[in-house]
Amino acid sequence: MARNWRAARTALCLWPLVLAAPAPWALAGAGKAETTDTGITSFDLEIDGQTIHGRTAGPKNGSPVLLLHGAVFDSGTWEKLGTLSVLGRAGLRAVAVDLPGFGGSKGARADPDHFLEKVVPALGLHRPVIVSPSMSGRFSFPYVLAHPEGVAGFVPVAPAGAVEYAGRLRGSPVPALVVWGERDSVFPASQAKALAEAFVDARVLILRGAKHPAYLDEPDLFHRELVEFAKRVSRREGSRRPATPAGNPRDDPCAFPDGGADIRGGRAPARRFASAPARGVD
Repeated sequence: MARNWRAARTALCLWPLVLAAPAPWALAGAGKAETTDTGITSFDLEIDGQTIHGRTAGPKNGSPVLLLHGAVFDSGTWEKLGTLSVLGRAGLRAVAVDLPGFGGSKGARADPDHFLEKVVPALGLHRPVIVSPSMSGRFSFPYVLAHPEGVAGFVPVAPAGAVEYAGRLRGSPVPALVVWGERDSVFPASQAKALAEAFVDARVLILRGAKHPAYLDEPDLFHRELVEFAKRVSRREGSRRPATPAGNPRDDPCAFPDGGADIRGGRAPARRFASAPARGVD
């Protein structure tokens, strides 16, 4: 009898923990999902009859961060690098997707100009921070240009299309953290400052000695700056304030405190870089 009572009491004590345990990620339109022992959940999302694969981490009610990837990578890169875990532990909702034609989405095809218009709502993401390295600029730039109100922040990492969109995005109210490798030989680091100047509120992060893609060479610094940026812009969630006038970033309490300085493992004055010929996109 005593043994039965102890078992019953243990069950009653554990029951609140069962009720409080987070359920697997519920993604709008998602198919099968599988959670690993690292807390990262892989999923398949059906859009227009095509399967888009991805991975998620962090609390479902956290501020969302959407991670895209370059041409020789996929969403698994962000798991291996630790980015999904870092963002999740910081309380952010991290979602990495395999772009059409890559990884688990290899069989999918989509128009880059409109892909995110379908994926963002299908994932149930409200005003995400979009991290966009290299080739994925073909997918992110059109969305940031057409839907600035739907983007909490933009983190282009030596993105394809920077030269083209720097002019088209002029005066964009989307906060931006422009990341580049100091030794990038695909897209020269000189493009970073020109792209940052297209946004009212922007900072340039040049990773010392890093190549293309820079985050692989300096993951710790990249993660620290990404988390800080995502948390800062998440304070704007739900706001629809008019853009801060150019040249007055300090009028906005969420703007970068130094007005958008160039940083390389610390804050330093911006400087120009010599151009280098592009040799492909990854």
